[in-house]
Amino acid sequence: MTNRVLILGGRGRIGSSVAQDIATHTQAKITITGRSPGNEGDVDARWLTTKQDWNLGTEVEFLVLDLAEVDRLQEAIANSDLVIHCAGPFHYRDTKVLEICIEKGVNYLDVSDHRSYTSKALNLDAQAAAANVTAIINTGIFPGISNSMVRQCVEQLDQPEKIHLSYLVSGSGGAGITVMRTTFLGLQHQFEAWIDGNWQLVKPYSEREIVNFASPYGRTGVYWFDMPETFTMPHSFPSVKTVITKFGSVPDFYNHMTWIAAHIFPKWLMQRRAMIEFLSHVSHFMTDVTNPFTGIGVAVRAEVTGQKQGKTAVYFADLMHENTALASGCGTGSIAQLLLEGKFKKPGVSPVEEALPTDLFIETMKSRGIEIYCNW
Repeated sequence: MTNRVLILGGRGRIGSSVAQDIATHTQAKITITGRSPGNEGDVDARWLTTKQDWNLGTEVEFLVLDLAEVDRLQEAIANSDLVIHCAGPFHYRDTKVLEICIEKGVNYLDVSDHRSYTSKALNLDAQAAAANVTAIINTGIFPGISNSMVRQCVEQLDQPEKIHLSYLVSGSGGAGITVMRTTFLGLQHQFEAWIDGNWQLVKPYSEREIVNFASPYGRTGVYWFDMPETFTMPHSFPSVKTVITKFGSVPDFYNHMTWIAAHIFPKWLMQRRAMIEFLSHVSHFMTDVTNPFTGIGVAVRAEVTGQKQGKTAVYFADLMHENTALASGCGTGSIAQLLLEGKFKKPGVSPVEEALPTDLFIETMKSRGIEIYCNW
């Protein structure tokens, strides 16, 4: 029988990239949702109008659906084998979709990227396990592929002690307004980070650090940024005493503008939705101008320090992709493929680094032409 995949928020840049990956690597019947019908001029839906150009046999449908329509949402989930939640920003989301999936016995993935949602989802672990539902949260590129890169590094050491994750995005990264909103929402509050075995408050976009990313990026500045990995990895890898997550942009002047938004703008102003919308749209317009010069790629560098045969050692993993949104689609789509093919199952609610075995991660990345470069 044909597998049925429901992608909530599937007309956005990330959601459509997930749909494209699943359409490329599986024969699943895909239904994507949006709150309005859209039209052929909608850039975020354009891949649907050119699906035949890929010579794919996959069937794709569009469903107008608002997540507030609980009855229709329940019906759509009940008629699916896998639900993928791409309707961010997740700062505002409750776990209604996940709860319905558990109730209906349907496997679940999401591209959530904020610890508030992550913590709420993890509280449903026992219910998901009892229902034999596999729910993997924080899939995508970062979080997502980045988490599996860390696991790959951790497994090379006898005792991992410190995780340092750095992310770099060129221009818009090929993403839409929602990702811009996520960035500015992440600047509103201090957050807890696991440092030297204690939870310590950290200011967002602080402590600039120069990281040597893979070519063509090289040495570039990154800053503290609140990511779910900061919250989940101390639990996934109990011997680790420090987890650092830092983010940066290309060109570098975007970093300085973001720093100003985080440290100079009044907090009360940054906490207004109207201000977030204004900054998001202005930033998206600016990246539309610079994208032709900078590209829309992403680089991730994972660095894990620990003990190897009684000595301190550092293991690195690097990734570079020319399109951030497509890379995110690969991260989520690869896990969807494994679930649909029956190669992977982990009842309960889990972050990626806790759930996905490294051999399957490497296998699916290679099938998508994504190389992870590792070294001591």
